[in-house]
Amino acid sequence: MVVEMPTRAPGDSSPPSRRNRAAAPQPAPALDRSARPSAHALSEREQAILDFECSWWTEPGVKETAIRDRFHLSATRYYRILHELIGSAEAMAYDPLLVRRLRRASEQRRRVRVERRAAEGRTDR
Repeated sequence: MVVEMPTRAPGDSSPPSRRNRAAAPQPAPALDRSARPSAHALSEREQAILDFECSWWTEPGVKETAIRDRFHLSATRYYRILHELIGSAEAMAYDPLLVRRLRRASEQRRRVRVERRAAEGRTDR
């Protein structure tokens, strides 16, 4: 990225910060979750699950209780749906940071399971 420094016009004695205020970079707007790219293939429930995964720790109580109260799903069913979601391109378009984080965590858990089985001499999976 090339940044051009403002040059002074002949006879201009004002400091550079006052000459080009309009050209100064503006702060990035705050993240607005409603302004995400539209993901037509995601249902409202799938979007709600992804949004919940972003902020579940702000809920009082245990995560599994919040899952049951909010989505009327067992924790097992919720995690199956979430695992399917993080594999979809639509979910990646909806919230790429969350999906990448969840994929990394899932892959790390898988690696630990494989290494544990290898250390125990098990090859049943």
